[in-house]
Amino acid sequence: MIESAPHKKAFYASWQVAAQGVSMLLASGFGYVLTTQLSQEALESWGWRVPFFVGLLIGPVGLYIRARLEETEEFISTTKSKSPLGELFSQHYGRLLAGSAAVGVATISVYMILYMPTFAVKNLNIPADAAFLGGVVAGVITLVTVPMIGHLADRVGPAKVMTWAAVGALVLAWPLFKLMTSNPSIPVMVLVIALLGVIMSFYFGPLPALISALFPAAIRGSGISVTYNVGVTLLGGIAPLVLTWLLSITGSLETPSLYYMAIAVISLVGLAFIRLRYKLR
Repeated sequence: MIESAPHKKAFYASWQVAAQGVSMLLASGFGYVLTTQLSQEALESWGWRVPFFVGLLIGPVGLYIRARLEETEEFISTTKSKSPLGELFSQHYGRLLAGSAAVGVATISVYMILYMPTFAVKNLNIPADAAFLGGVVAGVITLVTVPMIGHLADRVGPAKVMTWAAVGALVLAWPLFKLMTSNPSIPVMVLVIALLGVIMSFYFGPLPALISALFPAAIRGSGISVTYNVGVTLLGGIAPLVLTWLLSITGSLETPSLYYMAIAVISLVGLAFIRLRYKLR
């Protein structure tokens, strides 16, 4: 999307993130419908499999697109690398590490939003069906706002917009969790998740453009893939386990905010390195 975009590259790339808002909306929507329409026994025996079955339907679409997708002019015109992965790890490891750190706030925000229903049900006694409403709201916010944020990133720079969002995550994490734990109600929970969705949108929307600009065209596919997956695995994928562990050893319901703040600091360091070392704005 970046290499094919004639202009407004951050705007075009942001639609990939906006599409993830659709997936968040569908995931939370399925959770809401299944918990309200099925008995607990039916939900545990077969209902939980329904979203996974629907998710498989995207497979043929992906294969169809990939089979008909042509290489971009930028890639065709560049000198090909004989070993993209080897070149990535030997010559661009700084970009890899900085990019992985920069992924942090994006991935932890997604996992935090998806973790919220479990947190609200187990710790705040909020009904399971209502807990999924926050995810629906966050999905709609992502879908609607991310393209506008992509347009903003084209004007002022992806790294700058992401830095603003990371600072917002660092400053607001504790107050948001304190607000929800002090006022455990459905409206407050939806409000908190919606605000997390706004932070995620401002941070995640410009991310594809920034990570793409970080690597030369010859190794861009490998660079983006490894960078994104390392960041997601180390900073976001283990979040539910870490958050559950933190809650168990501290007993404080505000503890998840500390992990969120720690990831924000890591991302700010990565963004600062990208801006200073690689001159990406």
